[in-house]
Amino acid sequence: MDPNPLKILLVSPEAVPFAKTGGLADVAGALPRELARLGHSVRLVIPRYGTIDGRKHGFKEWTRLAVPTASGSIGAIIEQGRLADPGVPADRNVQVLAVRHDPYFDRHGLYQEAGVDYPDNLERFAFFCRAVMELLLVLGKAAAWKPDLLHAHDWQTALCLVYLRTLYAGHLAMKGIGTLFTVHNIGYQGQFPAAEYPKTALGPELFTPKALEFYGLLNLLKGGLVFADFLNTVSPTYSREIQTAELGFGLDGVLRERRDRLVGIVNGIDVEVWNPATDQNLPGRYSGSDLSGKRACKTGLQRELKLPVRDVPLLAIVSRLTHQKGLDLVAEILPELMELDLQVALLGTGDPSYEALFRSLHARYPEKIGLRIGFDDGLAHRIEAGGDIFLMPSRYEPCGLNQLYGLRYGTVPIVRRTGGLADTVLPYSPRAVREGRATGFTVNEATPEALLSTVLLALRVYADRTEWNSLIQAGMRTDVSWARSASSYVELYRRVLAGRG
Repeated sequence: MDPNPLKILLVSPEAVPFAKTGGLADVAGALPRELARLGHSVRLVIPRYGTIDGRKHGFKEWTRLAVPTASGSIGAIIEQGRLADPGVPADRNVQVLAVRHDPYFDRHGLYQEAGVDYPDNLERFAFFCRAVMELLLVLGKAAAWKPDLLHAHDWQTALCLVYLRTLYAGHLAMKGIGTLFTVHNIGYQGQFPAAEYPKTALGPELFTPKALEFYGLLNLLKGGLVFADFLNTVSPTYSREIQTAELGFGLDGVLRERRDRLVGIVNGIDVEVWNPATDQNLPGRYSGSDLSGKRACKTGLQRELKLPVRDVPLLAIVSRLTHQKGLDLVAEILPELMELDLQVALLGTGDPSYEALFRSLHARYPEKIGLRIGFDDGLAHRIEAGGDIFLMPSRYEPCGLNQLYGLRYGTVPIVRRTGGLADTVLPYSPRAVREGRATGFTVNEATPEALLSTVLLALRVYADRTEWNSLIQAGMRTDVSWARSASSYVELYRRVLAGRG
C-alpha cells in the first residue's frame, strides 16, 4: 500500500468490461483497479453508451448536470457503478461515473457504424468533456473529493485538458489539478473541419498552429498534447518513434517540442484472465514447471480448426487483418511456408480484401491453414495456448498485447522490432538463450524476405527442444502484469504533481 495515496480521476471513451473497440479499453479497465490495489483513490469516467448493460453492471443514477455547450445547456445524467475487483474490499472498488445523454450515446457503435464515423462526433465528445468539467465541480462539493490528477486517454478526452486550463481555469475547485494525457495510437487524432471549431465553445485565439489548428483543420489530439502537463504513450520505443516524420502522423514537431514531458510506459495484461494454469477456455491447463497441458491445447486447437493432429510447428496469428499489422507480409510468404512441414492457425477480422485473401489461401491449403474470420475470445485464448510460435509482424505497434499473451502462454513470439514489440520481446541469440534472457525473435525490416528468414530461423531453433524450452521458460517468467505498469504510472503521476509545484 502506498503511504501517500493519490486521488486520480481517469477519463476514457471506453473501458473493459463496459465498452470496447480496442486496447485502450483494456488499459482503462485494468489500470484503475491496479491503482486501487496500491491504495490510491480512483474514479473512472466514461460515456454511458446504449450498448452498456446498466443492470448487469449495477449502474444507478447519482446526480444530474446542466452541461454548458456552444448550442446551449444540455442535461446529463451521471450514473454510478463499480469496477469490480476481487483483489480489494468491495468498498474500495473503483467508482465508475458514466455520463448519460441518450441522443449522443445510445447508439449501436461507440464512434462509428459500418466503418463510417458518426457525423456529430465533435459535439458528442465536446459535450462529454464539458460534462467531466462540471462533474469535477460536483465531486468537490457533493462528495468532498478533489482529484490530485486528471488522467485523460486519446482524442475523445483531449478537450478535458483544454477546458481545464481555459474555460474552467478560474474555478477554485480546479486549482492545482495535474494532468496526464495518454496517446494510445497517434494515428487517431479527432480531426474536424475548421467550420466546426465553434462547437467546442472555445475562443478563436486557440484556433492557431500553437494550439488546436492543424493544417487548416481542428485537431483534438493536438489540443491534448499542447495543454496537458505531461504526455505518455504505451511503450518507450513508441514514444521515440512518434517524434519522427515517419510515425508522427504530422504531430512529430509538437511532440519533439514536448519531449522533456513525454514518457513511455508499457501496458500490462490481466494475469488472472490470461493464466494458462487456470484458464477455463483451454482443454488443458499448464505452467512453466509442467507444460504437459500445452500439448493437449495444441491437439485440441488442431481438432477445432480441422487440422490434422500432428507434431509439427504450429504458427499462431490473432490479429486485425490490416496493413498496419503486416498481414500482407504473412500472405506473401505463406506459399513458401506451405512447402514446409508446419501448420498455421489464424483468427481475425478486418479489411475485406485481407479476409478474402486468407480465405483463398485456406481453400488452397486446407490441411495446413486453420482459419476463423471473426472475433472469438475463447478461441483467441486457445490459439495463444495451442500455438508454438506467435506471429506479429506489425509495421508499427504502440504497445501490443498479443505478444504479451504469447509470453505468458509459452508461445514464442516473432515480432517486428517496433514500438512495444521491441520493448517486450528480447531477441534470440545463442548467448541470450544460454543466459536465459531471450524470449522470442525480432524482424528488423517490414519486408517478406526479412519475415521469412526470421521464421526459418525460429523453425531451426524449434528443432532443438532444449533451446526452445529455454525461450518458453524465459517468456513465462517475464513480468507482464499491470502491477508493474501501475507502479510506473504512479511514479509519473508524482512527476506531474512535482512539476506543477
